[in-house]
Amino acid sequence: MPKPANDKTAPAVSGQPTYYEQPVSERMRMFMRLEFLYQQMLHNVEQENDWATRATISGLLEIIAILSRGDVRSEVHKELDQQLTMLQRYQSQPGVDTRRLDVLVRNLIQSRAELSGIGVAFLQPLKDSDFLNAIKNRSAIPGGTCEFDLPEYSHWLRQSFARRCKDTNAWIGAIRPLCDAVTEVLWLIRESAQPSNKLAINGMYQHNTQKDANCRLLRVNLLEASALYPEISGSQHRFTVRFLEWSTVGSRAVQTGHDVPFQLSIC
Repeated sequence: MPKPANDKTAPAVSGQPTYYEQPVSERMRMFMRLEFLYQQMLHNVEQENDWATRATISGLLEIIAILSRGDVRSEVHKELDQQLTMLQRYQSQPGVDTRRLDVLVRNLIQSRAELSGIGVAFLQPLKDSDFLNAIKNRSAIPGGTCEFDLPEYSHWLRQSFARRCKDTNAWIGAIRPLCDAVTEVLWLIRESAQPSNKLAINGMYQHNTQKDANCRLLRVNLLEASALYPEISGSQHRFTVRFLEWSTVGSRAVQTGHDVPFQLSIC
């Protein structure tokens, strides 16, 4: 059936949903940055060419920089305890899939044990590495890790893939329990909320959350082939979603004048 002539709803495009996320707490911002870097690093470490190894080291150094800014390990530990307490409350409730719940609880307990096992000084071997520190210091200079700047690094990159993997896996192993725990709690947080259907009038949607709502992450679902993308701004208590029309990198995106149906998850 054709739409009415005055229908302002943005045209739907078939495809899989695309998720846009916005953290609304400092802990979530840190966790999502770690997840972002960790996923890149794990992807690149599997590639044999030296450019991928360079990208692996670059990601590792960025993760170390984030982990060095505060007691991130304690923040992750608190989040694991919070998620574990929440899940354990469901164990006595009727209608709960106890088998799946038990698996989630065991995974969290294991992650907490592994995180405790690395100790508070888990970063020290990486901080004390002269090899990594040399790359870190030169990385602050554009093109500073060229062969003539860091001949030792260049020589190491020419080693066999097996030898490079041995070293990179040792470095990654020091941070893996923490990064794996972050990945797990983010998955649980994302799965904790059911998406609800919303409508952005003239491309704009505003939302006020309840004062006692534990809002940490916003997720907006659109169709994969949509010509729109959301710009999310705000805090835990009030946020705005604007849908922008994008055409090319040479032109500035503008807010759409159509009504945009979308799904929103408040995690």
